[in-house]
Amino acid sequence: MDQTFMKDRPVLPLIVSMALPMVVSMLVNSLYNIVDSYFVSQISDDAMTALSLVYPVQNFVNAVGIGFGVGINAVISIHLGAKEQLNADKAASQGMLLSAIHGIVLSAVCIAIMPSFLGLYTTDEALIDLGIRYSTIVFLFGVMVSLGVGFEKVFQAVGLMRVTMISLMAGCIANIILDPIMIFGWGPVPAMGIEGAALATGIGQTLSFVIYCVVYFVRPIGVRVTPKLFKPEGRMLARLYSVGIPAVLNLALPSLLTSALNAILAAYSEVYVLVLGIYYKLQTFLYLPANGIVQGMRPLVGYNYGAREYARVAQIYRTVLIMTAAIMAAGTVLFLAVPGWLTGLFAESSEAVAAGERALRIISAGFIVSSVSVTSSGALEGLGKGVPSLVISLCRYVVVIIPVAYLLSLAFGAEGVWHAFWITELISAFVSVIVYRRAVRHT
Repeated sequence: MDQTFMKDRPVLPLIVSMALPMVVSMLVNSLYNIVDSYFVSQISDDAMTALSLVYPVQNFVNAVGIGFGVGINAVISIHLGAKEQLNADKAASQGMLLSAIHGIVLSAVCIAIMPSFLGLYTTDEALIDLGIRYSTIVFLFGVMVSLGVGFEKVFQAVGLMRVTMISLMAGCIANIILDPIMIFGWGPVPAMGIEGAALATGIGQTLSFVIYCVVYFVRPIGVRVTPKLFKPEGRMLARLYSVGIPAVLNLALPSLLTSALNAILAAYSEVYVLVLGIYYKLQTFLYLPANGIVQGMRPLVGYNYGAREYARVAQIYRTVLIMTAAIMAAGTVLFLAVPGWLTGLFAESSEAVAAGERALRIISAGFIVSSVSVTSSGALEGLGKGVPSLVISLCRYVVVIIPVAYLLSLAFGAEGVWHAFWITELISAFVSVIVYRRAVRHT
């Protein structure tokens, strides 16, 4: 398969064709998470609580798979752009092998530590039992998760975004259909409760991987995963992990931020903790499409960078920046126009709605400028520059916002935390411009 379309087609239609399938699949994934939680909540409150307790570890496993997959994607794209087919095949082969190893190790470790991990949060034996029953089945599919995400990034690297969209959607839809059947029982299928929810999730993830395998063996995709290239090479491993490890950390940082802000806000009132949770639910619908565009951009900047089409890399970056800024501008208008209504979708008390209305208006001041950080971080990952991308994320999620939120909360109470968001985005945008320019300098 010829990937030269990545440097020949007009930039805007090319980005749209690459990004749209990812936006759709990410929105479907978001819907799947909501539906999955809904069916589990129908089992019992304890089942939903058990799911929530397992989620951080489950999310970490996904973060490792996705983050390392970003490294695979970047290295393949750069070598394809440079017309280095053998190195692209090595990146795909060794990347998939390492993905399998990651999956096996994480599955074994997570199953082993789960009883102790759950015991850190609850002494309720029934709750711990539910968590173990759910997590054991989910983590047994860890290899499928890692391989599925690895293949997803391989397909994206060669521009086959529609295949990844179909695969992800098929897995999500299968999970949604199987959830009620396996949880509550239907026909010959017995009611399995929380184990049914875990099994439905695992089957959906396996289906996505199977679709990738079928497409891979039916049609050529531009790179080959072959056993003869499995032998690890130090230089290739260094390139894969130099992007993969920072990308994993990038995905883990938002969870750290949420925990820190919850600790600050809880000192004032649980209402503010609720408002923060509502904000993160709402902002998902802005940052998901923005991240979908960034996913479509990564292989494009990598391919063109490898082909030494530096002017085109800059054009792709500028176009994506405008597209993400437009999404954030629409979000700003919405948050300023109907913040009370948006908060009321997730809260009933007048106190929470009033606090949410004020919070959303303040936080939205940083939406448009955040497009600079989001675009720069994604572009740097696509260029194989993981550490500079991590620097930007550290500014947004740790180094700036946590101390600023704490200091402003001392001066202005909980409202100071909301102001920390837009202040952080301004500082991070400034840092992003400097980091990006230094990282892409060619002379």
